[in-house]
Amino acid sequence: MINTIEKLGAYTVWANATLLRHLDGLVAEGAALPHGALRIFSHVLNAQAIWLGRLTNTPSPVKVWQEHDLAGLHHWHEQTSARFHQYSAEATTTSPAELERLITYTNSVGEGYTSQVSDILTHVPVHGNYHRAQVAKELRAAGLEPINTDFITYCRELSAKAQAAEVPSL
Repeated sequence: MINTIEKLGAYTVWANATLLRHLDGLVAEGAALPHGALRIFSHVLNAQAIWLGRLTNTPSPVKVWQEHDLAGLHHWHEQTSARFHQYSAEATTTSPAELERLITYTNSVGEGYTSQVSDILTHVPVHGNYHRAQVAKELRAAGLEPINTDFITYCRELSAKAQAAEVPSL
């Protein structure tokens, strides 16, 4: 059976890294990155950090809409993306009961909620995908070409690599 939650965690790493490489390339070509694109992508990585904190009962090192420059985006990607994927993989393979655990937390405006871990592990990649699309729109509005970070693009790339190596994909 395909482990969709783990695959979404791996996709999150790929999509964030792909977008960061693209932003690096735009800057290397002399482009100025739109403020809105940096702000929205900051939010994606901040949310990952916040959700990891909630999952592990540790304080978040960032605020929801805290803004980062390109170096800061790299930093928070390195701090959160692989950790989120690792958490997803461990929860689905070594601790299946973890997926049913309930997390009680307070959001950024002080409202209290309780959510199931499996819902959080699904939400984070979907949330990131939504906002990476907004980053693409910001880039296009600034006259810059966006990069495709769609889930199916990741799956196609994964399948092509697996075929080349003659191994199954996720």
